[in-house]
Formats: sequence, C-alpha cells, structure tokens
Amino acid sequence: LKPSSAHNASRDACGLSGLRKGCGVSAARAQDQEQEQEHSRWQLTAMDKLRTSNQESGILHLSFNQDQGCFVVGTTKGFFVFSREPLKLKQRRVFEEGGIGCAEMLFRCNFLALVGGGRFPKYPVNKVMIWDDRRRQVLFDLPFKSDVKGVCLRRDRIVVVLETRISVFNFTQSPQRLQVYDTCPNNKGLCVLCSHSDNSLMVFPGAECGQVQMVDMSDSKKAPSIIAAHETSLACLALNLEGTLLATASEKGTLIRIFDTKTGRKVGEVRRGADRATICSISFSPNSKRICVSSDKGTVHVFELDEEASAASATSLMRPRSFARFAVTSPYSICCFSADGNAVTAVCADGNYIRYNLADEKASPNPSTQSFLSLMWGESPGDGLEHAGDPSAAAGAADAHS
Repeated sequence: LKPSSAHNASRDACGLSGLRKGCGVSAARAQDQEQEQEHSRWQLTAMDKLRTSNQESGILHLSFNQDQGCFVVGTTKGFFVFSREPLKLKQRRVFEEGGIGCAEMLFRCNFLALVGGGRFPKYPVNKVMIWDDRRRQVLFDLPFKSDVKGVCLRRDRIVVVLETRISVFNFTQSPQRLQVYDTCPNNKGLCVLCSHSDNSLMVFPGAECGQVQMVDMSDSKKAPSIIAAHETSLACLALNLEGTLLATASEKGTLIRIFDTKTGRKVGEVRRGADRATICSISFSPNSKRICVSSDKGTVHVFELDEEASAASATSLMRPRSFARFAVTSPYSICCFSADGNAVTAVCADGNYIRYNLADEKASPNPSTQSFLSLMWGESPGDGLEHAGDPSAAAGAADAHS
C-alpha cells in the first residue's frame, strides 16, 4: 500500500552504515539505530501482511485531492474517484490488464498522475503517466531510471519523488525539468505541496535522516530552509491549507511535531502514545485549530491546537494528548476533517469509509461506517471530473478551488 501525498510500505530509510556516515550519528548511538532497524523490519512485515489481507479488495493506493473533498483509490483493476461528503462514486476507470499503485488528483479536474503498481502493473513503475480523463488516455509520460516513489501535483507543477531525489517540472503539454533536489533515502515517497495559489511551498526530507527541507518553488534562487525535526527517519508530513504550519512524524510514531514554516520554529508537540506505531496520515482542520492522525494501531487520534499555535505564532505547546479518538477497521487508513471541522473521516484500505462526529464530545458517538468498496462496482459513476481543457488551462480550473 502507498499512503497520499504518496506513501509506500514502511522500510528502513537508512541502513546502519548510511546512518553513521550520511546522517551524522555517533558510534554511541549504534545500539539505538540497530533497534530502529529492527522496528523498520517489523513495520515492513506488518505492511506485507496488510497487503495480503487486502488481496480481496485489490486496493493498492488511497489519497485525498488537494481540498480533501474527494479521494482516489488505486486498485489492481484501475482507479476510482469518490466525492467525500456525501460519499459518492464520481468516476470509474477499469484497466483489466494491470494495476495502479499511485494515483494523484489535481483538485477535481480531468488530469491525474498515475503510476503502475501491484503484481501486474498497468504502466511501468519508473514512469509517471499524466492521464486526461476526458479523453480517457495518457496525455504524456515522464520516464525515470529508477522506481517512482510518489507524485504531487499543483496547478503549475508536477513533482516526482524518487528514492533519493525529487524532480520538479512545469505542468504543460511539454513539461520541462525546473529543479532537482537530493534527499536521504525516501522509500515512502514523502513530499507535500501547499495547494494555495499564493504559496508555492514544497516540503520533503532533507539530506540527513530526520531533517526536513522547505523550498519556495516560485524562487529557484532561494536556498532551501532546513528543519531538524526528528532524530530518526521521517514517516509522515502534512501542511495546513495556507502552508503556514507543518506537521511531522518519525518512524517511532509516538510524537507529532508542529512547525511554523516561515521561521522553522517548533510551535507544538503532541503524543500519540507510548508504543511505537507507523503513522499513516496527518491532516489539519480547515481553520488549522485541530489535527487528526491515523496509525497502524487501527485508531485515529484528534488533537487540538491552542489559539496562538493555530496562528503559527505560538509560544505554548498543544495539548499533550488527544481529546478524541476512534477505532477504524484496517491497520492502514488516511484521515481528514469535514469542511466545518466538526467531524473526521477515515478512508480505510479494507474498503470502509468511517465518519466520526466531534460536535458533541460528551456523547462519544459511535462512528458511522459505509463501504466504498461496494460502491466501486455497485453503482454508476456520478458527474465525473471537471473538464480543464489542456494542461495550461488546468491552472485556472485549480484556482477555482484553491
């Protein structure tokens, strides 16, 4: 399975020798790093078991679009697009000859980025295919020498994540490579873009494990900003809508840290739990006053930021523990908030869609569950995706939603 903003099964992001040489880890920490490696091997085993358990569903990938109003499902038989509130199938594209391991939307328009996946990939795993859903065909492809780990889209950019490199292209019918950035081993394909039209921020792992790089894609001459976010490899990154706050988690999965992207200063830290866990997704509420976090423990935790932290100028920390949490039906899920911030949705790898109401905390309501897996094959698609014309017109279609 691959998480949104494009996540792969968790693996050891740096070998022990690589950590000592490339990540500045002293010999005194060798034992700790060996324990980290053991945990990474456990994570891989857990995710392999998860793949096996989802053979019936055939789901290979889940991700939200930029405004989280839709989500896309990559499967062994093609891809499916759903609106989130209410849950409804918007588009179904069935490929009998192969699977889609990564699918990324551009808001709600007709362009998607696809990468092959599964035992029998529809497309090569080292190519990004820009799919025009109106024409039902590939518009162009971007080939690479190694496997693609993730893809991010903006109205004006295509960002492709490889194992140790990130390439930025302009989004036109003849895309040109604009920038290239080196990273530490990034098998999860971690990279997030601010989708707001006034902010061209891109965030991805740094050259050393646990570091985060922040880049303004509109100014290629400006040097990246570096944040030493964690001591171990990164597991998850998330930006709020405006791109003013960054949430990070490491492979330990016990702490989530919040940073002001303008200053690089840590403005919050919360504890998911004491036990190790694989963080699957993190999402900010629309007003940036809350975050929700899903993990392979089969739970979603909800945390609240104080007023200052939500404005990215806090001196105090967030509440140390979650004020709400609920169980989900799969070890892998992605989560986000409703438009008003009073509910949390989890989209699970077993095909379930779970909604938890936060409006009445004392009532502790049971979450409602629907099966989007049954909708994939059981109903006709709705109004489909919005037509954006050619790639140069995609900017206008995206701006309408940003």
